[in-house]
Amino acid sequence: MTSKTTAELVFPDLTEAERERARRVESVLPTIAAAAESADEHGALPEGHLKLLGDAGLLGLVVPEEFGGLGGGLRDLAATTYALGTVCGSTALAFFFHCSSSSRGMLPLAALEAGLYSEEEAPDVRAFAHKVLHLMGRDKKAIGNFASEAVKASNANVLIRTTATRTDGGWLLNGEKSFGCLSGSADYYLVTARRDDVEGLDALTLFLVPRTSAGARPRAPWTGLGMRASDNHGLVLEDCFVPDELSLAVPGAFTRATQMSRGSWVGNQIAIASIYAGIAQGAWAFALDRTMRATFADTGKPIASSPMHQVIIGEGERHLAEAHLWLRRQVDLEASDPPLLPKNEVVQSWKLAKGAICEHAHEVALSALKMCGTSGALMGNVTGRAVRDTAMGLVQAFPAERGKLDLAKMIVENEGWAGLTTTDSFQKPAGARS
Repeated sequence: MTSKTTAELVFPDLTEAERERARRVESVLPTIAAAAESADEHGALPEGHLKLLGDAGLLGLVVPEEFGGLGGGLRDLAATTYALGTVCGSTALAFFFHCSSSSRGMLPLAALEAGLYSEEEAPDVRAFAHKVLHLMGRDKKAIGNFASEAVKASNANVLIRTTATRTDGGWLLNGEKSFGCLSGSADYYLVTARRDDVEGLDALTLFLVPRTSAGARPRAPWTGLGMRASDNHGLVLEDCFVPDELSLAVPGAFTRATQMSRGSWVGNQIAIASIYAGIAQGAWAFALDRTMRATFADTGKPIASSPMHQVIIGEGERHLAEAHLWLRRQVDLEASDPPLLPKNEVVQSWKLAKGAICEHAHEVALSALKMCGTSGALMGNVTGRAVRDTAMGLVQAFPAERGKLDLAKMIVENEGWAGLTTTDSFQKPAGARS
């Protein structure tokens, strides 16, 4: 019987095609695990990791085969970020942000099929979508996805203030992105900006910025509490020229594409929460192994057999099981065909799922810390990284409290947080968007 893959801890019903893709992930886990402690210490994605992922075909994991990818879907992405999370949360996070770029190709193509663009708009939309997908699949290029900004809005996850100004043959980008992995290491940056000649959400536009472009540079080094090796330094754009062929600047093209998402905003965000469940699984396996192998000098029994440890084991197992249950449920809601629930109910579930998964994952990491005791409470070992990395899940994207509040507003007031908004939309709101 073939040994099980890490992915099957979450998805025991993998298809043979999914299992083949999961085996590719298994092939890179030992190398990534071996570099995890050093990567965290130095706060940088190890050189060679992107090539390792590319050689395994994983940079094209969720890209259709016609564009040179592996043809995986959301289940594959969540399973992969989970598996990577068990050995290195930072690598898993960087990989997720690369893969999230595929939505900027897949959603426009779906919107084209749905007839959401005019005959004049369609060629530009199709060309940009194909460019993104070919870069990820056929060309095995790494793409850093940059949307978040330091400024905040009360009604949206991200307030876009980076501007795109028309110039001969393309666009000039100016702005500062506060969050986005692979800063300085990706081959391209996928940048969300707003056209300065268009108002409202129709101004949202997409650009592929080569890493070596004049006027594009990382911000100051990021020294986060956790996920330290994700190259999450942000991006500064100063009169950065992007040619038309690397732009999707059709007014409203991006916002129309997001209508095709099964989940909130551009979808696939459950795969970022699965990272934290994976980190928890890795820490828990480490703690159980450590306390089962270590024995008491007087009785010879495993340390894990002590009453205190058994209470901790029960709590840890409960939190880990609940993280897995929430993860599987949300992936099922977003990946099932035909859909199990209407989109608004899927989004409502996501509002709870993200916080629940991350809070349970952090509790597992804390239980692992207690299991291992003082001698195991080291900054760079598996438990030390897990406590810090899962703490980032409590705040990343949105805290559990934000999700609960937003869910309540959606139920009671039929309102909710938007995914993206622009400066003028924020200043002149036309009502909250769900």
